[in-house]
Amino acid sequence: MSIQLKNPLIGGFNPDPSILRDGDGYYLVTSTFSYLPGIPIYHSTDLENWELVGHVVTRTNQLKIDGVPTLGGVWAPTIRKHDGVYYVVVTDAMGRGTLIFTASNPRGPWSDGIVAEVEGIDPDLAWDSDGVCYMTYSGLIITEGKHLGIQQVRIDTTNGKRLSEPKSLWSGTGLMFPEAPHLYEIDGKWYLLIAEGGTERGHSVSIARSDSPEGPFIGAPNNPILSARSTSREIQNTGHADLFQAHDGNWYMVLLGMHVHGLTRSFSPLGRESFITSVQWNDGWPTTDPVFPQGDANKKVYKKDFRNDEITGEMLGIRSFPASIAEKTPAGLKLTGNGTLMNGEKPQFIGKRQEILFGKIEAEITATGTAGLTLYYDEISHYDVEINGQEIIARSMLPMLVHEEKVALPNNSDNITLFMRFDAPPEGYESKITSDFISLGFRESNGAETVIAQYDGRFLSAEVTCSFTGRVFGTYVIDGTLLVHSLSETPAL
Repeated sequence: MSIQLKNPLIGGFNPDPSILRDGDGYYLVTSTFSYLPGIPIYHSTDLENWELVGHVVTRTNQLKIDGVPTLGGVWAPTIRKHDGVYYVVVTDAMGRGTLIFTASNPRGPWSDGIVAEVEGIDPDLAWDSDGVCYMTYSGLIITEGKHLGIQQVRIDTTNGKRLSEPKSLWSGTGLMFPEAPHLYEIDGKWYLLIAEGGTERGHSVSIARSDSPEGPFIGAPNNPILSARSTSREIQNTGHADLFQAHDGNWYMVLLGMHVHGLTRSFSPLGRESFITSVQWNDGWPTTDPVFPQGDANKKVYKKDFRNDEITGEMLGIRSFPASIAEKTPAGLKLTGNGTLMNGEKPQFIGKRQEILFGKIEAEITATGTAGLTLYYDEISHYDVEINGQEIIARSMLPMLVHEEKVALPNNSDNITLFMRFDAPPEGYESKITSDFISLGFRESNGAETVIAQYDGRFLSAEVTCSFTGRVFGTYVIDGTLLVHSLSETPAL
C-alpha cells in the first residue's frame, strides 16, 4: 500500500518528532516545553491520519517546570521499545534533567521517570544484540553555556546510572550546535543521525556510520543529507530527524520544519511543526527528498461545545493541567480567577495549539470579572481581546511595548463571542514584509461583529519572539468567573 505523504504531518507547534513503528502502527512524540499535559503520544496506522491517544506527562511530579521560562521544560523526547517495554527519554531543561520514562502500553500510563546520570540534552536510547543500552546525547551544559558535541554513555535504564564515562562521538561536518542524535543498527552497520547548524535557518541533517555503536564514525560523502538553507522553499529550518522503515518497505524521516512567510521568508507564526519526507539508500548511505507543503492539513475545522464536550487531550495549560484550571459544568467550562495575569507563571488559561494560519478563532463566553481570549507565544508576547468591567479591550502585549484599544461593552452581553481573524496581507508591499494581519473583536448575540483593533502577526512568530514554541490560543480569567461555552478554529474559505 503506497503512502500519500501529508505535510505538515502534525500541524501547529509540535517540534522535535520521534517515531516508533510498533506492529502495524506508529507512535510519535513531540516537545511541549512548559505546557501541560506534556509529551503527546500520536498514533497512526498509515502515516497519513494521526490521533492523539495519550501523554507521557499526566502528573505534576513527573516534571519540574515551576519557575522555568516558556522555552525551557520538555525538550526533544525519543520514543523506543525494547524487550516489550516502551521508553521515552527526554530532557526536562532547567528542571529535573535527563529523564527516562517507561510504560507497558505507549498510550500510558507512564512511570514517574528516573533521572539519568548524564548532563546534556536530546537523549536517545539504542540497544545492541547483547542488550547493552547506549544513551547518545548532545553535550550541552546548560548551566555553563558550554557544548561538548555528541556524547555517549552506556546506561542502566532501571536506575539511570552510567555504566561508562562519557565519550565524544562524531559531531557532524563542523556546523554549529550538533544535537538530536539518533543511533540505529541497519544491515549490520551502525548509523548516527544528527542535526547541526542550529534549529534556525541553517538547520540540517547529517549522518555517519560505523561497525560499532561506539564508533569510530565516518560521515556520509553527501552531508548534510537534508537542509533547506539558502533555498526559497516554503518549509525552512528542516532538521532534528528520526529515521524509520515503514510498512510499505520504504524508508522515511520525520523531522521538524517551519512554514515561513514574507518575501525573505522571515516569519513562522505557527512555530516548529512535524513533517515527513522520503529516504532512499545508495551505496549504504541515505538520501532524502526536500520537504514541501502537501495535502489539506491547513483546512481542518476545530470546534468544542463545552456544554456537551469534555476537556480532551489537545487542551493545554501553562505549567498547570487543564483539569486543575477548568471545571466542567452543564453551561460549559468554568474558570475562576486568582489575580494572575497572562504574563504570570501559571495563568488561569486553557487552550490549544493554533494549526491554521488564515482563518478565525472564536470563544463564546460569559464573564463576571476580567476574562478574555488570548493568542499566546510566551509571557511577554501575546494578543488579547478581554472583557474588563464595562469595556472590551483589544491588547497587543509585546516586549517593552503595550498597545490597547477599548470599546464599551454592549448591553445584554451576558453571552458574547470574542474572536481573532487571521487574514493574508493584501498584495503589494505589505504581503512581502509580514505573515498575517490579526483582527481582534467581538460578536453580539444578534450576529453583529465589531473589530476593535488589527495587529501585525509577524510579532507573534518564532523569529521575533525567539521562542522554541508556537502560537497557542485559548481563554483566560484574571478575576471573577468565566464560563467557556465553546471554542473553535476555522480556516478561511
